[in-house]
Amino acid sequence: MTESTPRSSFALSRIALLEGLPAQRLDALAQQCLWQTVDADQLLLARDDDRQEVYFLISGSVRVTTYSAQGRQVTFRDCLAGEMFGDIAAIDGMPRSADVMTLEPSLVASLDRPAFMTLLRDEPQVAERMMQRLALLVRLLSERVVDVSTLGVQGRLHVELLRLARL
Repeated sequence: MTESTPRSSFALSRIALLEGLPAQRLDALAQQCLWQTVDADQLLLARDDDRQEVYFLISGSVRVTTYSAQGRQVTFRDCLAGEMFGDIAAIDGMPRSADVMTLEPSLVASLDRPAFMTLLRDEPQVAERMMQRLALLVRLLSERVVDVSTLGVQGRLHVELLRLARL
């Protein structure tokens, strides 16, 4: 990982959560962020880590996963440029709930928890987008729990294929 990456408010303007923020606010955020270039196949965040930054994915892609006690990998989602991750720990102050691994060389900008919480308090449209994001996450996870609880293997496979086809 290199930390000498130039800070770019233009790059932050392409993050869905931050769209529409004034240039001055984006400039200030860019200066508050730690910018890192990360090679492919690198562990960026580890489950149970107590760091609480939120990450903005400027370029590249990452996979959010965890492992069962038996060592089976569970993939929650893949994130592409323009998305964010690490927000749950940044909001609740608890340890990380998943691992995040780079799938390709990636540029990330991380914002510490106090700065992120200030952003949510000061920018109502960002706070609203964050609430919508979390509500969507609850809905998606609820659907998955119902699928796992009520469908057989073949039914779960059909549902997952349909879900992937919609992407």
